[in-house]
Amino acid sequence: MDTNPNWFLRARLKTRQLLLLIALDEQRNIHRASEELHMTQPAASKQLKDLEEMLGVQLFERLPRGMEPTIYGETMIRHARMALTSLSLAHEDIVAIKAGLAGQVDIGTIMTPGIELLPKAITRTKQQAPRLRIGVEMEQSNILLEQLQRGRLDFMIGRIPERHSSEGLAYEELGDEPACAVVRPGHPLLSARKLSLRELASQAWILPPQGSILRARCELMFRRAGLEVPVNVIDTTAVLLITPLLQQTDALNVMPVAVAKYYESQGVLNILPIELPCRMDAYGIITVEGHIMSPGASLLLKSVREVARELA
Repeated sequence: MDTNPNWFLRARLKTRQLLLLIALDEQRNIHRASEELHMTQPAASKQLKDLEEMLGVQLFERLPRGMEPTIYGETMIRHARMALTSLSLAHEDIVAIKAGLAGQVDIGTIMTPGIELLPKAITRTKQQAPRLRIGVEMEQSNILLEQLQRGRLDFMIGRIPERHSSEGLAYEELGDEPACAVVRPGHPLLSARKLSLRELASQAWILPPQGSILRARCELMFRRAGLEVPVNVIDTTAVLLITPLLQQTDALNVMPVAVAKYYESQGVLNILPIELPCRMDAYGIITVEGHIMSPGASLLLKSVREVARELA
């Protein structure tokens, strides 16, 4: 493979080849991919062959019933998506600069910064750029990281899980995320003088699904105390479902303190008077290294940093 950083200039890498890579990744079939791009199949095959020869690696494994990207193919597809996303945003940036700050910014966030930090940052940004369109996706970090690496997000606020590679990512820590137990207003445990983990272990719980970091930390909390983990459990992270379940039952739920305080201020739930030895890892701003931010994304990122400093 050519290691010259400007290999793509000499090779005259075509935008059509990048589009073909993405179509092949989605269709896994050269015939359907060529139809999607309004190309003939021989032309599509030649484009792919030229690209593989240019790189000196096989990008797709040809199978009896389709095609599967190799490890080289997966890498090239990821960068093709980011390159095309950058190109599509270039026109928006130029128009935004000509007409005043406008365009589209897409970001992702986990729940805690999405409750206080991000609303304040967005409000501050919109005061300076009212025409800027801001799209926000609130999800778990692993889902947001996939979107970020595919070029669908400008940046995200979350964490990089231990099993996820941090290669090609820049991380800037913002804060941590302690957890607490919450119940419906009027719950019998709210009147207890002193609560223990042993009392909580025997209760009904609404917890994040198995495999999530918070679920693992919560179960570890009970095990370290020499207790069995709760067995009467409903698995969900959907707040719109958790809220009525809490109000209609005596179940407990574990959630980040910042989120719980917000819902407590709205009279939706109450925080139990017990400090849980359970907390999530620190979270922060995550960007793709080398990604050039649009003017609107840079403005929002600046507001996020300012608000984070003020809250700290």
